[in-house]
Amino acid sequence: MKLLLLPVIATLFLNPTFPAFSQSGSAQGVPVRYGDNAKAGKYLLIRGFKMYYEVYGTGKPLLVIHGNGGSIASMQQQIPFFAQSYQVIAADSRAQGKSVDPKDSLSYEMMADDVNALMESLHVDSTCVIGWSDGGIIGLLLAIRHPGKVKKLAVTGANIRPDTTAVSAADIRSMKEQVASLAKQNQDQKVKNEIKLTRLMIEEPNISLHSLQQIHCPVLVIGGDHDIIKPRHTLEIYNSIPGASLWILPGSGHDTCIRFKDDFNNQVKRFFQ
Repeated sequence: MKLLLLPVIATLFLNPTFPAFSQSGSAQGVPVRYGDNAKAGKYLLIRGFKMYYEVYGTGKPLLVIHGNGGSIASMQQQIPFFAQSYQVIAADSRAQGKSVDPKDSLSYEMMADDVNALMESLHVDSTCVIGWSDGGIIGLLLAIRHPGKVKKLAVTGANIRPDTTAVSAADIRSMKEQVASLAKQNQDQKVKNEIKLTRLMIEEPNISLHSLQQIHCPVLVIGGDHDIIKPRHTLEIYNSIPGASLWILPGSGHDTCIRFKDDFNNQVKRFFQ
């Protein structure tokens, strides 16, 4: 196992707002609208819901998975960079972005199985994976539940429990208050999704250390020392995965892949190579 450290400075970044366009992925001066690109986007009816996904670049496959309440657009700092060397597959997770899912139930296991079904439909035998926050949880579960699908995995800001060993009591209390407030509102589909996604973070994930020990693909565990996810919890994940690598960013919050995209992208690319 190896320890990777990079001296960078960041602030806590809980709910990032992303611009709709990315100049870095522009073609002939026209910005690409990641997450809403008619040329690259498709829908796939799988496992009882309508999943939206986009594909960019050519080469070996690489899957990017966004965080809670996000979308493909959340990963717009990674997509054009990795599309230079890989075939990047980006999907809106169930009940998020443009993926339509009216069901009441939601779990990280469901979303990991969704990604596996997407890979099968695209005839992708195995892929490298980048997962941010909830996307990291999904990536871990994909490696646990469908081990043959993951060649290498990079996760940032992931947790394996929803308790105070992973996040602060104040964050948990805030999420519970949010659910209580939303429950008083008109229950349209948007509000139902917000309740469903917030409850997900309160109640899950519940990944055992034994399950992590069954992961045998190379894994890079990333976190900030001021991340929403407590550094000692990130260290616990790292210590539980055989042969894992660790990268803790001093002074960084939860948004390593956005605020420090160049360092993040280059470090992950070196890990994959």
